[in-house]
Amino acid sequence: MALKSVQKNLLRLLADGQFHSGRELSDQLGLSRTAIWNHSKELKKLGLELHAVTGKGYRLHQPLELLDADLIRSNLNRVAVNHLSRLDIHDVTDSTSGQLSSASHLGAGSGTVCLAESQTGGRGRLGRKWVSPFGRNIYLSLLWHYEVGPAELSGLSLAVGVAVMRALGKEGAVEIGLKWPNDIFWKKKKLGGVLIELMGDALGPCTVIVGIGLNVDLSESSAEEIDQPWTDLGKLMGGSPVSRNRVTAQLLNELLPILENFDQVGLAHYHDEWSKWDCLAEEKAILRLGKKTISGTARGIDQSGLLIFEEESGERKAYASGEVSLRTAPE
Repeated sequence: MALKSVQKNLLRLLADGQFHSGRELSDQLGLSRTAIWNHSKELKKLGLELHAVTGKGYRLHQPLELLDADLIRSNLNRVAVNHLSRLDIHDVTDSTSGQLSSASHLGAGSGTVCLAESQTGGRGRLGRKWVSPFGRNIYLSLLWHYEVGPAELSGLSLAVGVAVMRALGKEGAVEIGLKWPNDIFWKKKKLGGVLIELMGDALGPCTVIVGIGLNVDLSESSAEEIDQPWTDLGKLMGGSPVSRNRVTAQLLNELLPILENFDQVGLAHYHDEWSKWDCLAEEKAILRLGKKTISGTARGIDQSGLLIFEEESGERKAYASGEVSLRTAPE
């Protein structure tokens, strides 16, 4: 779904978070004040906290940086520019990965990227809902085609996690980590996640859709549905403004080269770096297998990306992504 052009223009004027009088908005947009009022109500339906105060005008509760394809492209390095084939930005969509699934069937090539200001059907691992308020976080999906089959791409989600760590590190993030198999953490709070979808023949070729959700400026009210401790980049950065466009570009700078050669180097190339970011290694944890729970200690990952889990009895077993739900054990 796309905003009407007049609504998008109104939002751009209000994005600075300052008051703008009805007369000012009316003059700049060439609309009546009644029309401004009606369009402001439509913006509120997106979940935006928009205030109208007599004598002052309209303002957003917080400044808003809208996604900008030109700004993102201007922050890409040469390698990323060479691998990026298309960049689409939606105002509201069901999910960015769903958009790319449809695009793939229509012939979209490797390096096609989809972003959205908001998602109505964003999802995480095991079908969980991904909270996706308008204009506050990063919802990014990237399409890539491989000649090999899905089995040859084992561990790709972990390599994508490495890309996210590299990107956030270049933005100055510290004390961040990876929680097996696909979570981005900061001080034991969820910052984001990775979701990989594979389509194709067992022996190849196959298509991969990489989905990344990253909290940038998530309000308490928007996060009410999240069932675990969470955080966002704004809190991580001490309240300093975080540019979604710049962070998106950094993610693409790190992610595109990894996707380009993963079928050649595999997880082995990234295993040690992933382990460096492993925030569960040697931690007491609870392993969930359906309704069954096992207490023990996380012992890192093996060369295939499987979780090594040591039960309280001392027995160690390896678990594949998708079989378990893992939470840090209560102290």
